Amino acid sequence: MPSGFSVEPLDLTIAIPARNEERNLPDCLKAIGRDFAKRTVLLDSGSTDRTCEIAREHGADVLEFRWNGQFPKKRNWFLREHRPETKWVLFLDADEYLTPDFKEEVRRALPRTSHAGFWLHYSIYFLGRKLKGGYPLDKLALFRVGAGEYERIAEDHWSDLDMEVHEHPVLEGTVGKVRARIDHQDMRGTSYYVWKHNEYSSWEAARFLRYAGDPAIRAKWTWKQKLKYRLMQTPFIGVAYFFGSYVLMGVFRDRSTGLAFAILKMSYFTQVYCKLREGAAESREG
Repeated sequence: MPSGFSVEPLDLTIAIPARNEERNLPDCLKAIGRDFAKRTVLLDSGSTDRTCEIAREHGADVLEFRWNGQFPKKRNWFLREHRPETKWVLFLDADEYLTPDFKEEVRRALPRTSHAGFWLHYSIYFLGRKLKGGYPLDKLALFRVGAGEYERIAEDHWSDLDMEVHEHPVLEGTVGKVRARIDHQDMRGTSYYVWKHNEYSSWEAARFLRYAGDPAIRAKWTWKQKLKYRLMQTPFIGVAYFFGSYVLMGVFRDRSTGLAFAILKMSYFTQVYCKLREGAAESREG
């Protein structure tokens, strides 16, 4: 962009759910910049570090969220209780960084599209390196305000996760794709990565046990979700994921980093299977 040339911010609110993200948040906000979106807001869950202070220093608003263990969780709470005044909303994690190519493509797409939302694609970093292979990470995270919300799930404190995970919003209307990628790079290290996926695996198992038999819920699953939930009921899901990621999706090209990444993901899906078995056994005993 030529020096001195400015453009109007997009009619877009960027919402960043966060808790203790002082390591990731500064670069996330710098990547957004001040002239891309009309509003940036941090949805904070009781951070005890400088997360909220950093957000305000970069011109973002801060909303405090306290989850009571019931619906809604953080994203739906924001859409319902603090409905954005802009036409569009983008949910962005603090470890996700908008690239110049992504912002340029979105600037071109939003003013002229008839879509209700867009699937977004992400580049994955692990152990400080951008992976060449592995399963693609896609999210339906950019959509029109009022076009829908995240799936309603009565969670009853299945885990400590106060934000919707592994779901996409259910929208009225067609959905497009933004092909330029967002960089996904968590700076909090392996210990946090393992803790986070332990929480995710508990959530995945509990969700499946409660809702797998509900036809209305199943009808909203994508084909990827249907395949995943079918495999989750077998002990081969971890091995299947490893083979698919390491061989078919080419993460072997990342050498030792790719091998470690595939092994940790295999462990995650194996945890899901084991927790499903445990949960089913507890239900029968109860």
